[in-house]
Amino acid sequence: MKIIEGGVCAANGFKANGIHCGIRKNKTKKDLSLIFSETEASAAAVYTTNLVKGAPLTVTKKHLENGKAQAVICNSGNANTCNANGIEIAEKMSDLVSKELSIDASNIVVASTGVIGQPLEIEPIANGIPELVKGLTKDGSEAASEGIMTTDTVKKEIAIEFTLGGKVCHMGGIAKGSGMIHPNMATMLVFITTDVAISPKMLSKALSSDIENTFNMISVDGDTSTNDMVTVLANGMSGNDEITSEGEDFDEFMKALNTVTIYLCRMIAADGEGATKLLECKVSGANDEKTAKTVAKSVICSSLLKAAMFGSDANWGRVLCAIGYSGADVDVTKVGVSFASAKGTIEVCRDGAGVDFSEEIAKEILLEKEIEVIITLGEGTFGATAWGCDLTYDYVKINGDYRT
Repeated sequence: MKIIEGGVCAANGFKANGIHCGIRKNKTKKDLSLIFSETEASAAAVYTTNLVKGAPLTVTKKHLENGKAQAVICNSGNANTCNANGIEIAEKMSDLVSKELSIDASNIVVASTGVIGQPLEIEPIANGIPELVKGLTKDGSEAASEGIMTTDTVKKEIAIEFTLGGKVCHMGGIAKGSGMIHPNMATMLVFITTDVAISPKMLSKALSSDIENTFNMISVDGDTSTNDMVTVLANGMSGNDEITSEGEDFDEFMKALNTVTIYLCRMIAADGEGATKLLECKVSGANDEKTAKTVAKSVICSSLLKAAMFGSDANWGRVLCAIGYSGADVDVTKVGVSFASAKGTIEVCRDGAGVDFSEEIAKEILLEKEIEVIITLGEGTFGATAWGCDLTYDYVKINGDYRT
């Protein structure tokens, strides 16, 4: 398995594009993206757990009832959420794309991101779709990635090559996500493509299983958004024998999917609004997986710890505090905590109590851009990892005038 170029266009049969159609006032920013498969693909998706859901999610859920799709259309700059005519707009987007691509409207995934509750006009989207379709290309992943960004500061894209049953296969993904990021999905959109042949049922099983240890283990600010979605399209053009049940090929597919999703998870967490550091909380020694996940999530969500990491302050008491209110059944007298980065590792807590350590060395370790918070619970063999970022002054600045 190796990382390659191409993003969502790395897999055979996929093209993409992204343009500025006029939703955003800033004409230098793309605001409409399209991903297209030459053939109908197996499709699976997971959606936000927020009770308030964007209209595109409702439309997409209906479209994917048969487990098939051939295209993804997404606008940014204005989330199609809490609009009286939201369903109508989402369905209109499908209709317009279906006519240009000559495919069934029910084979189209619709997504949207941006400000919630603002009226969204269909005109700029309708005017832009012909250009969007005309510009579809095998080199279009980067443009599509730009078209789904909101407060993101970097494009998030990856592609890998791997082998299934002697056939060379590919998988790629693009993502957006910077704020309103919290376990159980977030304000993020993730679109993954692959040329693997896999049944809709097994694709759905793979995705649902994977997100529990990847996208549902990210937190930037504790807010679960209304529009987030992770979608996978698998068009089978690699020529492998279709995966219809669990086994060696399914396991290998899961490894490939996990490689893509973890890479995108880390990029989303590192690009949290105003963030300067990626935080990775690694928990081991738990009695069960649920306990490990609960502890990891609680620590990565702690605003006090996030602020301490921004200040490069080895305030390990905030780690224990977060473990204590997590609700996990943990013997705090067995807990150990260390901080690590490219500059080394330093133990700060053992058996629930502080140990002597050099504040100067700890500071040097925590000044790095990627920090590991390593927690040992000392009770079992289960572990979990969660991702987040530091909490900075800029987070408040960005969200204080988000609409203006």
